[in-house]
Amino acid sequence: MRPVVELRRVHGVFWRMDRPSSGSGGDMFQKNDLVVYGRTGVCRVMDITTPDFFRAKPGEEKKLYYMLKPLYQGGTIYAPMDNPKVLIRPILTAAEARRLVDMIPTIGVQAYYGGSTQELRNHYQTLMQTSDCADLMELVMSIYAKKVYVEQTKRKFGAVDEHFMKEAEQLLNGELAASLDIPMNEVSDYIAAKVKARKAVPARGADAPAQEV
Repeated sequence: MRPVVELRRVHGVFWRMDRPSSGSGGDMFQKNDLVVYGRTGVCRVMDITTPDFFRAKPGEEKKLYYMLKPLYQGGTIYAPMDNPKVLIRPILTAAEARRLVDMIPTIGVQAYYGGSTQELRNHYQTLMQTSDCADLMELVMSIYAKKVYVEQTKRKFGAVDEHFMKEAEQLLNGELAASLDIPMNEVSDYIAAKVKARKAVPARGADAPAQEV
C-alpha cells in the first residue's frame, strides 16, 4: 500500500507583489536585476536593448529585449520584453527564501504515479511550468518520497521521475542560492541544517501546545 500524506498548498505565499510577475508590459526590470526566466532558471539582466538581429517590418516599432545571462549555465538569452509565453519574475528575496525553507517540515507530499509514462510526464511538466518555488519544492519532495518507496519495494526508479526530480531540484536550489547569496552546492546542507534546527525547537513550558514543525 502506498503511503499517503496530506498535501498542504503554500502557493502565493512567497512572492513579492511590488512588481508584475510576467514578462509583458513596460520596463519592469533594471540592468543587473536577478530574475527567473522560465525553466532556464536564474539569470542576470545584463542590458535592455534592441539586438542587432532584430529587423523591424515596415511601420513596426523597434522591440526591446532583456539581455539575460544565466547564472548556472553558459550562453546569452535575448528575451522580448512583451513576450507573454515565457514567464519572467524577480527571484525570491532572502526573507522569502528563508520562509520557504522554514515551511518544509509542514509540507506534506503525496507521490504521483499516473496511469502512463505520458500522463506522468504531463503532470510534472504542468508543475514545472508554473515557475513557482513552492511547486518545485513539493515536486522534489514528492518524487523523492516515491524514490524511497520504490527502492524499499525493490523496484526500479523511473527515468521520467529521475529527470524531473533533478531538473526541479536544480531550478529550486539555483534560486535559493541566488536569494540567500550562497553557493548552489551548499543549498542542500543549508536546508538540512535549518530543518533539523526547526524540529529541535522545544515547546515553551509544560502546558504549551505542541508545535507543528
